[in-house]
Amino acid sequence: MTVLEKTPVLVAEPAPPAPALPPAQPRRIGGVSRSGVLALTGAAASGLCVTILLFGELAPFSGGLGFAVTSYLAFLIIYAVLTGIEEDRQAVRDRVMTVVLWTAATLLFTALVMVVGFTAWRGREALPHGNFFTQDMQAAGPLDPLTNGGIAHAMLGTLIMIAIALAITVPLGLACAVYLNQIPGRFSRFVRTIVEAMTALPSIVAGLMVYATWILGLGMQKSGLAAGFAISVMMLPIVIRAADVVLRLVPGNLTEAAEALGAPRWRTVWHVVLPTARSGLATAVILGTARGIGETSPVLLTAGYTVALNADPTSGPMVSLPLAVFNFVKSPEPAMIARGFGAAAVLMALVLVLFVIARVIGGRGPGHQTKRQARRTARASRRDVSRFEDLHGAGLSLFETPEAFEMPRVSEVPEPSDEPQSSDAPEAFESPGAPVEPQSSDVLEACESPEPSGAFEAPEPSEMPEALEVPETLAPAGGTPPGPAATPPGAATPGPAPSAPAAPTPVPGEND
Repeated sequence: MTVLEKTPVLVAEPAPPAPALPPAQPRRIGGVSRSGVLALTGAAASGLCVTILLFGELAPFSGGLGFAVTSYLAFLIIYAVLTGIEEDRQAVRDRVMTVVLWTAATLLFTALVMVVGFTAWRGREALPHGNFFTQDMQAAGPLDPLTNGGIAHAMLGTLIMIAIALAITVPLGLACAVYLNQIPGRFSRFVRTIVEAMTALPSIVAGLMVYATWILGLGMQKSGLAAGFAISVMMLPIVIRAADVVLRLVPGNLTEAAEALGAPRWRTVWHVVLPTARSGLATAVILGTARGIGETSPVLLTAGYTVALNADPTSGPMVSLPLAVFNFVKSPEPAMIARGFGAAAVLMALVLVLFVIARVIGGRGPGHQTKRQARRTARASRRDVSRFEDLHGAGLSLFETPEAFEMPRVSEVPEPSDEPQSSDAPEAFESPGAPVEPQSSDVLEACESPEPSGAFEAPEPSEMPEALEVPETLAPAGGTPPGPAATPPGAATPGPAPSAPAAPTPVPGEND
């Protein structure tokens, strides 16, 4: 007898459950935290101390600009180290780049405030006088006080020149931008290359071109019109480039939807593309205006210089505000220098006014309406609703369906009555003793459904065909119709014989 030894089976013990990890907290992108403020303050103080140590004890450095740059670099390094103690690498990069961008924005804003503030401060002596805006310098000299003379001739000349330049630049610039955006090809690439090259064209070259062609070639005199031509040459590439970039941002599905509705290309551009990019196009015009309104050398070559007021742009020299500023500050007299800074402050205010006007004309971006535009849209919607209601009114048959083309309506099924329904089939087809079943509702509905020639009427019982006579060969002797067979006494009375299924009753008009 063989004895089998049982081998012990090793059962693996279940592994202990892994400790639950805390839920991941999303990283905070913006806002101010206590740790962030402490890191900024500590990094700034540490960077300043390190820079003082380097410039005073460890290294032979000197200079205020070097001190500021070294302090800022040390601040960034220490701030990155302090932030890395609590945050990961991505958060460190985010915090450092945020500090760099805020620093750049602060420097730019500070430079703008210093330029505007310094100009207004130096021109504060000339700006309070009313004659500074209403008189020219024809009756005033360098030694005259600020109560005599003004810059009216320079203000009027600037407005006339920039108006001429805008009248030339805006149609040509927008048309060229639409051409570059809507009609691609070799020629459009060539035009885009020329426009990009003209963007870096020196202003003195534009003035020399107009001077050589208009004044020397055609024999015209120096005037505000020639200066407007020279300024338009400087403004045109700026407007084209900016407008081309804006038109590229218009969604393509808008133009595709307009063309799918059958609109031609010019109507799509005029009613879809340009209104959508109106705000950006206004910005493009503003950029070109800011470039042209500050030009000095083209005006000096083509319009000359005068101290008298000249409102005729086609004859006689004319002066602009930048050229007047240049001539004022060349004088060593304090009054003339004050007039120069006052003219510069007026020039900045004029640019600001033109910017506001352009923004009002441009309106808001696509998808954003002012309150006035929203009210105008609501009134147009109400007018459309009333117009459609008038078109659907009873007086007009434009949208009415004629009675001849109306679909026939199904008549209502009559309610069942207490009278027995008459059978449509002849009596000869019914087996004797079989109960008469009323017709189903489907057959009744089929019989009562309208037809092109008129409604079907069920025949009267009197018009029903008579029962077919039974042939004599099938009748028993004596002519007596067959009846039920006699049942012997004591036998069970048989029930009625099952009737054969009735033949389907043809429905009149079913196969018509």
